Amino acid sequence: MWIRETSEKEPKGVFVIVHGAGEYHVRYEWVVQQLNRSGYHVIIGDLPGQGTTTGRRGHVSEFPEYFRQVRPWLREARGYGLPVIQLGHSMGGLISLLVQNEIKPSLRPDILVLSSPCLGLANTPPIYKRAISRVLNQVWPTLSLPSGLEPGSGTRDEKMRARDRADASLVKKVSVRYYRELTASIRRAHEEASLFPDLPLFVMQGGDDRIVDKEEVKRWFNALDITDKAYREWPGYFHEVLNDPGKEEVLLQMLAFVTARLHMVK
Repeated sequence: MWIRETSEKEPKGVFVIVHGAGEYHVRYEWVVQQLNRSGYHVIIGDLPGQGTTTGRRGHVSEFPEYFRQVRPWLREARGYGLPVIQLGHSMGGLISLLVQNEIKPSLRPDILVLSSPCLGLANTPPIYKRAISRVLNQVWPTLSLPSGLEPGSGTRDEKMRARDRADASLVKKVSVRYYRELTASIRRAHEEASLFPDLPLFVMQGGDDRIVDKEEVKRWFNALDITDKAYREWPGYFHEVLNDPGKEEVLLQMLAFVTARLHMVK
């Protein structure tokens, strides 16, 4: 866990960032800097099997391992006595929405922001591969296979693509168990949409997402029966709306949503 505090004398709140699959905290440097400059503390860490964490890379025995990793970050954020905003991207978005019913209400953030949350895969493996994965999940769950993501499919930013090509810490393979846990958790998110807590929610979605199925994101969003929710799609943007060209506009819209609700936070 890393904590980056703002230099502002009167901080507005604390952002807790939950990154996506295959990446880790260093890819959020620009976002962290902008949030600090805007008056927010930032807490971010690496998820199990990703980045600087120990253990088998690209593997998780069960999805709740992610919940157990995120819980201390939220507890740390609550310690500031300031409004807490949770920002989850892709798989981190899926984790962020599911964890809300896995933690005490006192640890829940005041505002939740999801960036292209993984609520459906843009490229679903063919039926025979899914059938094979069910068998392998029983006999060889740690078997690692290529993730199948096309290089550069996350962002159109050539500088970010270049840094990613040189970063050996990015996970390119995932285990069979990880895939099975991910898809089961996606189904769970849709099935339990009616149980989602009444939190202010802002969903940011790339219009040309090559990784997440944006129609599934909208299906989940439309199923929510909560008081305050907003969905914004950026046409032409790839999966990583906060790492894509034009990210400044995305950041401004996110901060506008958050700022408009800070006065309602006790």
